[in-house]
Amino acid sequence: MAKAMILAAGQGTRVRPLTKDIPKPMIPILGKPVLEYIIEHLARHGVREIMINVAFMHRKIEEYFGDGHRWGVEIGYSYEGAYEHGEIVPKPIGSAGGMKHIQDNSGFFDDTTLVLCGDAIIDLDIGAALYEHRNKGAIASVVTLDVPLSEVKNYGIVVADEQGKIISFQEKPCPEEAKSTLASTGIYIFEPAALDLVPSGQVYDIGSQLFPLLVEKQLPFFAQNRFFNWIDIGRVTDYWTVLQRVLRGEVAQMDMPGKEVRPGVWVGLNTRIDWDKVTVEGPVYIGSSVKIEEGATIVGPTWIGHGSHLRKGATVERSVLFEYTRIGEGMKFSEMIVSARYCVDRHGNTVYVGDDRCVLRWGDARG
Repeated sequence: MAKAMILAAGQGTRVRPLTKDIPKPMIPILGKPVLEYIIEHLARHGVREIMINVAFMHRKIEEYFGDGHRWGVEIGYSYEGAYEHGEIVPKPIGSAGGMKHIQDNSGFFDDTTLVLCGDAIIDLDIGAALYEHRNKGAIASVVTLDVPLSEVKNYGIVVADEQGKIISFQEKPCPEEAKSTLASTGIYIFEPAALDLVPSGQVYDIGSQLFPLLVEKQLPFFAQNRFFNWIDIGRVTDYWTVLQRVLRGEVAQMDMPGKEVRPGVWVGLNTRIDWDKVTVEGPVYIGSSVKIEEGATIVGPTWIGHGSHLRKGATVERSVLFEYTRIGEGMKFSEMIVSARYCVDRHGNTVYVGDDRCVLRWGDARG
């Protein structure tokens, strides 16, 4: 079976403020980091050796996953940074540069390697993808998904011939200029020979540098057009949408934690709720040690993280509350992501706690 590399060194600027305190791969879905779903999926398909490149807030990833034995895999980490003025400073060296750094150090990539971004949940048939890659004699393959023409502007677009050999790329083209509707999913398969083309000790990117080089050299470089679930959390708005889908039960292999106490309502341990004095419309998950006071209303799809507290008359609709979030008496939150430090609406507009605008917004929302 192939080895795997998970790209997790990015700063996650497009999903701030979710990445203010945690690295992007640690963003939770149903209380579990996105990266954990990826590792579980690799393990299910027999991938046992996994390297993860890390940089920003790397310890949060390393301390959570350790050596990987809980998932039946072996995990190694490659930190990308530099020692400056007495401190180790994160300095990512690009997706291909990160792989080359590992290769120069240990020769880890001595077999076919699956490369995935650490910020998307997938249910790709890895065995089928590897079979097609090897059957075509590819040095590299890109797994693609057909997207509607109106959405090509959100993706890197792959242009391939009838045999799937890649001819060119278009980065987020407008629909009128798109030569294809095949979007790159950030899932790649490489042979060791592909890494021989990457220069050592340089910042080097897979998509913008290595791939054009493979095309230029006319090497066996193919697109695979596959049908599978690819849930990308590229922006804050994606995160809200994904959680709504998950809570509605639209995503396979993502089971609700807790105990279903009534249809569509799941509850964790040690919660305190007087069900006769609150209104709860599922699908809703209420985490452990949550307190919900009388007169509160929760309308799903909603996720309430553990340790949170809803005061009297508070209303939470189609929202996500991170752990230990307190909603004041009579406050109303609709279609928002809320933490103890900030609130973000479904369009990505952020207000921080302590900001006058936050008080005004909450006051306005009370109606």
